[in-house]
Amino acid sequence: MGKYGLLGEKLGHSYSPQIHGMLADYTYRLYERSPQQLADFLRKGDWDGLNVTIPYKKLALPYCDTLSETAKRIGSVNTLVRRPDGSLYGDNTDVYGFDRLVRRCGIGVQGKKALVLGSGGASVTVRHVLENLGAAQVVVISREGEDNYENLDKHADAAIIANTTPLGMYPHPGKAAVDLRDFPACEGVLDLVYNPARTALLLQAEQLGIAHAGGLYMLVAQAKRSCELFTDRVIADAEIQRVADALSRSMQNLVLIGMPGAGKSSVAQALAQRLQRPLYEADGEIEELAGCSIPNIFAKQGEEAFRRMETQVLARLGMQSGAVISTGGGCVTREENYPLLHQNGIIFWLQRDTSLLPKEGRPISLRSDLDELYAARRSLYARYADYEIDNNGSMEATVERILEVLGCDC
Repeated sequence: MGKYGLLGEKLGHSYSPQIHGMLADYTYRLYERSPQQLADFLRKGDWDGLNVTIPYKKLALPYCDTLSETAKRIGSVNTLVRRPDGSLYGDNTDVYGFDRLVRRCGIGVQGKKALVLGSGGASVTVRHVLENLGAAQVVVISREGEDNYENLDKHADAAIIANTTPLGMYPHPGKAAVDLRDFPACEGVLDLVYNPARTALLLQAEQLGIAHAGGLYMLVAQAKRSCELFTDRVIADAEIQRVADALSRSMQNLVLIGMPGAGKSSVAQALAQRLQRPLYEADGEIEELAGCSIPNIFAKQGEEAFRRMETQVLARLGMQSGAVISTGGGCVTREENYPLLHQNGIIFWLQRDTSLLPKEGRPISLRSDLDELYAARRSLYARYADYEIDNNGSMEATVERILEVLGCDC
């Protein structure tokens, strides 16, 4: 069995071992090496194939005995294969990955003007693919130079925008390199960032009704092509979607919303235990932040202060990955909470008949007619929710419904 892995200077957490584990049966390790160790590792390291990431995609090029035509044109490699005679073959499967992403999401490029945000190595790959797909013009936007972020107005006619910068990436979500409202002709947005699932740029595209796609599918597609080079076998294209879907489910948070007393806490606890995921209770986090109970927050500081603390807590919880999050019943009343939960979450609206909702310990429920409160919030819950889940029966049945939606066999 071959030895494969990812080579970089500082790797941190990587999804590559998980992806390759779903594509093939071989050992896949993370190889963190300094620039001083690079030459010796490439020449004498105990490996059969490598994926290469920052900052070695260009630096590894001279060590290759042969290169694919794509790697020659791009001037960088992200996949290395040690052949039986000991020679090194270099390819760039990022090109394949981005090409597959564009084709899969259905954003038309032919004859369109495209902007590529960022001028690093990924930018070269994206520009190459867009030109190959027939873009009429591809303009690279950098911090300096002729086309930069200070003169974007001259490119307001761009139809395609592709982000290759790290802006909006975890752990600093919520930022975007451009405001899509400045591009009235934009009809497609592509963001290479895959964590969070929906960057600020993609969330704005969604809000404006612009076709969009994140970078997870590209990540899996390039890994699939690398795996083919490692093993010298063809892998069905359908595997890209299968692995991307499975990875997306594991990466995204499961967020429960609904009326006070709708059963979010108990369902969240059971769901987290069933899936072996971390559990976060927004109300508990708020109480810890405030140093007192929620009824005391309402009594001493009022609802507005509580809502501010709630948004502060949701901003932190929304950045998690693969967690189960139970929210307070009124979180949907503030629009700013939606992108915080939606950026990396699948949102389930737990529905329970108002006659079954308890009021004790819930300040707003105690002072409200629950039918009127539900009528006021119903459209807000629907706006937030990806899925509506009936929770009038047993907790176990509700958990099973959620697992069925997720396609989990567990």
